[in-house]
Amino acid sequence: MMGPAHSLSGAAAWLGVGAVAAGLGHPMPWPTVLVGALICAGAALAPDLDHQAATISRAFGPLSRALCRVVDRLAHATYKATRKPGDPRRAGGHRTLTHTWLWAVLVGAGFSAAAVYGGRWAVLVILFIHMVLAVEGLLWRQARMSSDVLVWLLGATSAWMLADVLDDPGNGKDWLFTQPGQHYLWIGLPIVLGSLVHCIGDALTVSGCPVLWPIPIGRRRWYPVGPPRFMRFRAGSWVEIKVLTPVFFLVGGGCALGALGVIG
Repeated sequence: MMGPAHSLSGAAAWLGVGAVAAGLGHPMPWPTVLVGALICAGAALAPDLDHQAATISRAFGPLSRALCRVVDRLAHATYKATRKPGDPRRAGGHRTLTHTWLWAVLVGAGFSAAAVYGGRWAVLVILFIHMVLAVEGLLWRQARMSSDVLVWLLGATSAWMLADVLDDPGNGKDWLFTQPGQHYLWIGLPIVLGSLVHCIGDALTVSGCPVLWPIPIGRRRWYPVGPPRFMRFRAGSWVEIKVLTPVFFLVGGGCALGALGVIG
C-alpha cells in the first residue's frame, strides 16, 4: 500500500486496541489513545526505511535518505545471507528485513527501552520522529505543499505539548505498566503494531510480504505471505483508495468512540 493508507490503517489499529482495552476493563486515558494513534500512524511508514523513494526517506531530509541507504544495504545483505534455494535472487533489500515480525518487535522494544531509560528527552525524540511521520502520512497533501522545516516544527511542537499532557498524573504515561520505573514502557506497543499493520497491508498487494521471516516455509525463508492471488491488488489502485481508505476511516472512528467510552 501507499503511505497515506499505511498511516491511516495504523491509526485505526491503535484505536481498535483502545476499544478492546476499554472493553476488557483497562481503558486508556484519552492522551494515550491520541498519542498512541499518532505514533502508530507514523510507525506504519517506518518499514519502508529499506526504500529510498518512500515517504520516510524524505521525511527528515539528508539524514533519512542516508539512513534508508544504510538500511537497504543491511536488508539486502541479510536476505543474501539467509535465503534458501527457493528464494529468488534480488538486487535490493526492499520488502525484506524491515517487513518482518522480528524487525517490528526489535524496533518496538528498542524504543520502549529508550523511553524508560532515556527519560523525558528520549520520549520527546520518539514523539518528534513519529509526529513528523504521522503528518507526512495522514496530511500528505499539506506536507507536500509545505517546507520540511514547517513539518518539523509542527512535529516538535506536537511532541512537546503531548509529552506535557502525558506527564500529568493519570494521563497515561504509566498506562498498562504501573510499577515504578515503567513509565512510557507502553510506547513501544504502537510502534510494533504500526510496523505489523504495514506488513499486513503490503501482504494484501500483488507482491505479498515476508512477514514470517526467519521461519522457513517449504524451500523459502522469505516467503511472500498474502491472500489468494485473486484477492490481491496493486499499491495505489482503486481498491486501496476507494475501498480500503474509507473502511479505515469508518473503523477508526467507531473504535475511537469505543476507546473513549462514548459507546460500549
